[in-house]
Amino acid sequence: MNVFTDDNTAISIKGFSFAYAGAEGKALDGISADIGRGELALLCGTSGCGKTTLLRNLKPELAPAGEKSGAIEVFGRSGLSPRESAEIIGFVMQDPDNQIVMDSVWLELAFGLENLGVPPEEIGLRIGEIAAFFGIEGWFGKSVFELSGGQKQILSLAAVIAMQAEIVILDEPTSQLDPIAAGEFMHMLKRVNKELGTTVILSEHLLDEVLADVDKVIYLENGRTEYCGTGAGFPQFLAASAKGYAAALPAPTRAAMRHAGQTGEAGEPLPLDVKQGRVWLSNAVKSAEARADTPSAAATTVPQTATPSITNPASKAAITAKDIWFRYSKGEDFVLKGLDTEIMCGGLHIYVGGNGSGKSTLLGVLSGIYKPFKGKVIAPKDKKLCMLFQDPKSIFVCDTVADDLREHSADITDRDVGEIAERLRIGQLLRRHPYDLSAGEMQKAALAKVLLLRPDILLLDEPIKGLDAFAKREIGDILTGLKESGVTIAMVTHDIEFAAEYADACSMLFGRAIIANGGAREFFANNMFYTTSVSRMTRGILDGCVLERDVELPQ
Repeated sequence: MNVFTDDNTAISIKGFSFAYAGAEGKALDGISADIGRGELALLCGTSGCGKTTLLRNLKPELAPAGEKSGAIEVFGRSGLSPRESAEIIGFVMQDPDNQIVMDSVWLELAFGLENLGVPPEEIGLRIGEIAAFFGIEGWFGKSVFELSGGQKQILSLAAVIAMQAEIVILDEPTSQLDPIAAGEFMHMLKRVNKELGTTVILSEHLLDEVLADVDKVIYLENGRTEYCGTGAGFPQFLAASAKGYAAALPAPTRAAMRHAGQTGEAGEPLPLDVKQGRVWLSNAVKSAEARADTPSAAATTVPQTATPSITNPASKAAITAKDIWFRYSKGEDFVLKGLDTEIMCGGLHIYVGGNGSGKSTLLGVLSGIYKPFKGKVIAPKDKKLCMLFQDPKSIFVCDTVADDLREHSADITDRDVGEIAERLRIGQLLRRHPYDLSAGEMQKAALAKVLLLRPDILLLDEPIKGLDAFAKREIGDILTGLKESGVTIAMVTHDIEFAAEYADACSMLFGRAIIANGGAREFFANNMFYTTSVSRMTRGILDGCVLERDVELPQ
């Protein structure tokens, strides 16, 4: 298919509606939007608003079964053949393990090209070019099983670009990546867009890395298009319409919105990332000081809120791990080496670290699922310990969410199911098959199933993966309530903002062991990369800020 037409529109969505088979309502209702050739378009909205459904309908062979109306045109045409779709549209999934099909990096890069019938000599040239562009020459001899999560996601993107796709669609590609890997992936994606002119359509909950660079934002609410415009205009739209989704905006944007009218710069564009936020904050502080006629030194620090310390002598350890060494099989490298950690009773202890650093393995050892090669785990035998694994699909065994929530015990009543569904706002999902849910919905349903067991100690592996800002807040409030009722919680997450907001203690894994411990504020206050956007934005201007609410201008 020749895509080099006079039409500069890559994708035109015209009044498109979609309903899943057997569903009571529409997942998409009259969606209309145009995405120009070479644009970087951001698709956003709360979990369950229809983002994944829309993205999959843009790729014919991935489109779900259901009732459709309206039209989707690609470069002026509808009804692409499977081959045309394969050549023109690339799709990068949320979980790279669901996309990678070969066992070596070289074969994965060649797989799609071979299926398209590209001559062998051209395959070699394309792969060589892609390897140089993405800087992955050193991976060629590796098995895909040796790659970190970030490397796998970059490999998935590289394999799509090797097929010379004109349009690349990505469904929350950074949700499983640590902050540094996520930044590297987004940097590479922006290069693909700017240097190759590839049209990019990206669904993403974390807007900090992308909002400042997008050409267009498409915001969905209840399956409808509520906004289609520029990234710079998106915060103003949310503010003017009093949309709660403003809570999902980058922290620098939220801080500027909170101080609107106080800085004397009404009508000025809002900062969309840390770089713009530092300029805004510096100017805002100077303006505030000039109005108040106060010396600059008065604005160099902010009061620090007390945070529970990991070494609080008044608390006792619920779980203690000493000198833990663990490997999955004899002859393999150790995943954990001499690791020590304590989880205090009634607290929320969050573990952070890069992909492949051993965080999930550590939870497996603490839970008793894995037996350490050396060292010991001390845990109370009279307490109920439950663990939620990283892949929520692993605990679903029934045909409906409601049946799955009852599955563990006959003592779980309809009232229990209704109450937990209301707390997690999944009541509308109870009749759905668990595998038909979005990633965020599935995560909440899995957490509901574990909470119905009423654990004394709760281990959570990435429980907020794929959730929007509102769902994260709901989970945070639930975990806070569990702590207040005496439940001890240990959790792994890549979400630094969540950890800074809700954790009592944090630990960082690196080099197969824990290299840092501390209360949440002290832990994140001095880090350069494993810290919040607010900390990076305010460093040297308003020292001591970790969360958006810490940013206060001098009076």
